[in-house]
Amino acid sequence: MLKEIVIAGFGGQGVLSMGKILAYSGIMEDKEVSWFPAYGPEQRGGTANVTVIISDVPISSPVVNNYDIAIVLNQPSLDKFEEKVKPGGVLIYDQYGINNKVKRKDIDVYCVNAIEESMKMENNKVFNMIILGGLLKVSPILKVENVLKGLKETLPERHHHLLPVNEQAILRGMDIVEMEQKAELQLV
Repeated sequence: MLKEIVIAGFGGQGVLSMGKILAYSGIMEDKEVSWFPAYGPEQRGGTANVTVIISDVPISSPVVNNYDIAIVLNQPSLDKFEEKVKPGGVLIYDQYGINNKVKRKDIDVYCVNAIEESMKMENNKVFNMIILGGLLKVSPILKVENVLKGLKETLPERHHHLLPVNEQAILRGMDIVEMEQKAELQLV
């Protein structure tokens, strides 16, 4: 197995945290992992993305040009990464902040209404965990129990009281993810 994933959005959306959780979770499953963040100087509001590679074999480079999975959390990220998803790959998004529809017909497209769901849960900080749950449902590359362990590893101890609500958010994301479009692969 080799999965090359990009998660992209604005700073403050938990983009880098999601990537770090995936990387720690992969390590707990004895996978080879790479976590390669990229962000502007702004802590909140600037663009941020992270490339995560999870593999059964050694990873030759953390630099990726085309991805198996793209999670995009705003329009600039969709504009930048839609064309970089491999044919037959997966694109996951939250409709809040996305104005234009996905144009590609050769990828699977999923929507996770994470902003809406986080408001229902009365905790906007679980937005990224809802998205992460959607990813785990669509592409079960890691076991949920290891993702929860990865969350515990990456979350500062002073925030460990938030682990149960984050677990609920992951499970809720798995429940609400919806396929919007199945790839129409062309046979040559």
